[in-house]
Amino acid sequence: MAFKRTLEADLIRWSTAPNHKPLILNGARQVGKTYLMKWLGTHHFKKMAYFNFDEKPELTQFFENTKDVHRILENLSIVHGGEIDSDTLVIFDEIQECLPALNTLKYFFENLPQVYVISAGSLLGISLGKAHSFPVGKVQFLTLYPLGFTEFLDQCDPKLGTYLKGIKKIEPIPDLFFSSIKDNFKKYLITGGLPAVALTFLETKDFGQADAVLNDLIRSYELDFAKHPVMKDIAKISYVWHSLPSQLGRENKKFVYQLVKPGARAREYEDAIRWLEQAGLVYRIHLCKIPKLPLSAYDDLSAYKIYVFDVGILRKQSKLDPIAFTEGNRLFVEFKGALLENYILQSLIPQFEVMPRYWTSGNEAEVDFIIQSKNEIIPIEVKSDENVRSRSLTFYAKKYSPPLRIKYSLKNLSYRDGLLNIPHFMADYTTALIALIDTVSSFENQDTKILNN
Repeated sequence: MAFKRTLEADLIRWSTAPNHKPLILNGARQVGKTYLMKWLGTHHFKKMAYFNFDEKPELTQFFENTKDVHRILENLSIVHGGEIDSDTLVIFDEIQECLPALNTLKYFFENLPQVYVISAGSLLGISLGKAHSFPVGKVQFLTLYPLGFTEFLDQCDPKLGTYLKGIKKIEPIPDLFFSSIKDNFKKYLITGGLPAVALTFLETKDFGQADAVLNDLIRSYELDFAKHPVMKDIAKISYVWHSLPSQLGRENKKFVYQLVKPGARAREYEDAIRWLEQAGLVYRIHLCKIPKLPLSAYDDLSAYKIYVFDVGILRKQSKLDPIAFTEGNRLFVEFKGALLENYILQSLIPQFEVMPRYWTSGNEAEVDFIIQSKNEIIPIEVKSDENVRSRSLTFYAKKYSPPLRIKYSLKNLSYRDGLLNIPHFMADYTTALIALIDTVSSFENQDTKILNN
């Protein structure tokens, strides 16, 4: 059993592009980068040559002694035990352990463009920051995120997964389908999107065994904190990491340093937060003071929220027992809806080029997220149940008159008077649903022009 990943289509396009660059696959640890690279080599290349710089640190010597990629490939061919040519996918795994190899990607692009090279590594974001010489403009990047619910459902119930993909009109989902998809979504909120955890549950149907795997993975992330180059920051990284359930469990989820450690100050913990960001373990969402373009110009850099990169990890860190799965809608409303808010953000980030923000107007209103879709700014509210009344979204609409507003809730799919209600489990389809609205609006405008003429 294995998950079909959405990123597979991008990898296939890269593997068939004649004018390709070496590819760097970004992503946090344990999201499936190694599996996906080997899948690509197995299914879309005649041959594959896999090199892991963590397992074989002696490989580093090949890259330290020369920048001649022809000579490097000759040496790697000997290690591989076969010829490496244009029919071979060359995989450099754990490349952060060999920064000279990272720099050599430039010369593969310039001097051996016919050879396809893909690389990935744990904590690669941190290693890129340390690299003295990086092949700027000579490599392509793709990012692999934890499993989205769409990928989970495709494996859990393929027919329902196909049904969701086939939606071409914004109208209510039949109750029978809605209920079944919601039950699967609750399972996903328990396991999260780390493939090893989700697969363990789907194979065993046992949340306990899945939790054991999740515990081990969380522990491995925490052991990575020791890889920070500045020793004084190791404890601070841990303090920030363990404070996140408390931060997100508050009504106002703005990051508060006093919850990290009494007396903590922003300047003391900035490096720790940045390390967690570069490691791909957290997302920092800034307060946008005025929802105008570009969003970054109106950031309040002193106010932000921090979310965990995987909802399953947040659920486990929050000590929420899997038994909540059996207790109606408790999983959605428990913990002040933080699991759902975290999940919605996880779903939005891969879909939009600009990082989401949040908006507030003092004590009057707070909108969970605002996103940029093309040149429009869309406010978003996340509701944990079927009660979708939102004073904050109404306040925002009166103040800024956005062309579209979005609510995620337990209510069915609908669109009326500029308000798009999306069931939580359809968050992965946000851009597709916005496109459907744009298409309908375009036709309506054309019809209006025809009538007026």
